[in-house]
Amino acid sequence: MVLFSLIISFSSIWEVFLPCLPEECAKRGQVPVVRMLFGIGNPILGDDGVGNYIADRFRAPGWIAVDCGTIPENFTGVVRREQPEILILVDAADMALSPGEFRIVQPEDIAAVTFGTHSLPLNLLMEYLAGSTGKVIFIGIQPGRTVMGEELSDSVREGADRLIMILISGGVDTITVHSP
Repeated sequence: MVLFSLIISFSSIWEVFLPCLPEECAKRGQVPVVRMLFGIGNPILGDDGVGNYIADRFRAPGWIAVDCGTIPENFTGVVRREQPEILILVDAADMALSPGEFRIVQPEDIAAVTFGTHSLPLNLLMEYLAGSTGKVIFIGIQPGRTVMGEELSDSVREGADRLIMILISGGVDTITVHSP
């Protein structure tokens, strides 16, 4: 009887930690994990680390945030496993804006705005992941300085914090699309 009681308690504990399917989550009063954010960049290059900054600070019910560093393709397994309804990639992108401003960048325009510090071009990554998620969106944030050993500039940090608040509030559709 004690063993049976321990097994029941153990399985109840794991329910708290494991993601659940939407129907199961509704029964338990939990929010299912159905959205994902990949923060991309190199934090030792100043403002190029803005994606990492966002991933480290972004917390919202139903979201998984992953700091991918400069190799986001290493994290495709979690996208294929979770099959989120939306995957948002965030990285520094030179769009000739003021530092800290951000825009949604269409896949065909990514090569023109990214720095190329990634092993695989982001548009190819988006194409690869498209079959495992409902929607893939790339949000670029204009860097100010990308100097080795620098921290995020104040304007880029402020822009990142604004973006976090927009994403938490569910306002991704309010973000302007970049037009080259």
